Amino acid sequence: MTLTDKQMIEYLHRSYTAVDGLWFMKTEDAYDFETALGIDEKVWKIMPKIQARKLKELTGLSSGLDDLYECFKLKLLLDRIAFRADREAVGSGFTITITECHWLELLRNSQREHLAERVGSCICTAEYATWAQEFGPDIRFAMQSQLCKNDKSCVVRFSR
Repeated sequence: MTLTDKQMIEYLHRSYTAVDGLWFMKTEDAYDFETALGIDEKVWKIMPKIQARKLKELTGLSSGLDDLYECFKLKLLLDRIAFRADREAVGSGFTITITECHWLELLRNSQREHLAERVGSCICTAEYATWAQEFGPDIRFAMQSQLCKNDKSCVVRFSR
């Protein structure tokens, strides 16, 4: 028996998202929410390094805002995040507007939406800052709004 590429991707995506939530809840059960969130933050300061470096390898891209723009869009597509990307002049920055986030949906579906703002503020900040650093020490990011704070979208800006 063989699986299609789509079935394999679905299997791996489901496993990836499930393990993230499961380890968090088990850590929370063993300790407390703050401890689990602190460990999760440490994980999401490393995971983007792994993701960014692999995408650089696969695409042949390396560093700078333009390469970050391409790799970050690809990362969001692979993560099944609904977004719009608005590029400024080449090399000067870009804005990502996230309109749907499956991580937020997972919190809602598990009746843990009340934790979304804390989790999103901590984890997204750690993750996106690491993405910026992986493409250059002079690249910055700013969270301008977040779905988990009841905004209409997450707006993330990367610039020098």
